[in-house]
Amino acid sequence: MKLEIIKYSKYEENLPQKGNHILTQQKENSLILYQAYNSKIADFAIKHQKFGGSNFKYSRMSWVKPNFLWMMYRSGWAKKENQERILAIEISKSNFDKILFESVNSTYLPDIYGNQENWKDKLAKSEVRIQWDPDHDYNGEKLERRAIQLGLRGEILEKFGREWILSIEDITNFVHKQKANIESSLEELEVIKETEYFVSSEIIRKKLNL
Repeated sequence: MKLEIIKYSKYEENLPQKGNHILTQQKENSLILYQAYNSKIADFAIKHQKFGGSNFKYSRMSWVKPNFLWMMYRSGWAKKENQERILAIEISKSNFDKILFESVNSTYLPDIYGNQENWKDKLAKSEVRIQWDPDHDYNGEKLERRAIQLGLRGEILEKFGREWILSIEDITNFVHKQKANIESSLEELEVIKETEYFVSSEIIRKKLNL
């Protein structure tokens, strides 16, 4: 596996414990996002290093998550129906920032949108939806820190799925091994090493309520 891993016992050492934070594995100019799919979609994505084929629907909203343990919580460690395969997707930081710039919060925030009519209008027109939820530990317990997921649709989903992806790696075997460690040898549990992604744009930081 190409991703850098770390013992779970070390994972939280330098991470923020409260508030809204984007946690992800980073390289100098790229970062990792996660998606969970059934095998038909995953097989096409791995083979072609992009999304497509008869089973992937560009007409639907598609959610990406930069945080590994949040993906594990949502997919039940790759045990939920149609989430049996976990894909690690590498994109450039510049394209990730484009996604963030186009985003609109899924809940109304008066300090950002002024009034509900303005928010509803922006939400209807936007191709990216922001959702903040409690982050979770390896066992699914809620944390005070909040994790982001981003819903993509329309043209930006087309760009993400067909043009912006630098690599796609199937990490399902790693996920299964770590689920087994949770059940039998917790001291051996490993996760993806992550750091906080710094958003330099004040406009985006305000929009994300960072």
